[in-house]
Amino acid sequence: MNPRTETLHQKKMIGNRMIMSFNRNRTFELWSSFMPRRKEIQNNIGTELYSIEIYAPAFFDNFNPEKEFEKWAAIEVNDFQTVPDGMETLILPEGLYVVFLHKGAASEGPKTYRYIFETWLPGSGYEPDNRPHFAVMGQKYKHEDPESEEEIWIPVRMKESQA
Repeated sequence: MNPRTETLHQKKMIGNRMIMSFNRNRTFELWSSFMPRRKEIQNNIGTELYSIEIYAPAFFDNFNPEKEFEKWAAIEVNDFQTVPDGMETLILPEGLYVVFLHKGAASEGPKTYRYIFETWLPGSGYEPDNRPHFAVMGQKYKHEDPESEEEIWIPVRMKESQA
């Protein structure tokens, strides 16, 4: 798995969010409520869907699968002029990301995340930064299809000892 580094420019998002934990995963519920309404968003950029996670600082220190975080189902937009009722806005701030390509069924995603956090990151010169994490699901995303592809964006900064 050969990731790339990319500087993300600020993105404006519209979507729905829920609070969940890894043990009380409500991702299916979140996307089931968002997908029937996504066409109500009039000012979208592209067709990609964004699955965004916002974690508290040090969320992954002493990892606890009961700790809650915020998860979004969203689409990128030009502006916030028109926000459908019941949806919210979010800004993804500019910053450095490491981008991994997950190939395979969505249910196999935890293996990719485990590789990122347990193997790749510890051996890199980076550490996670306190900005949203997200996955981009474009035209090649096919949910449980073994040929499915999605990009996983992890916010990073140089390790303190190397800065």
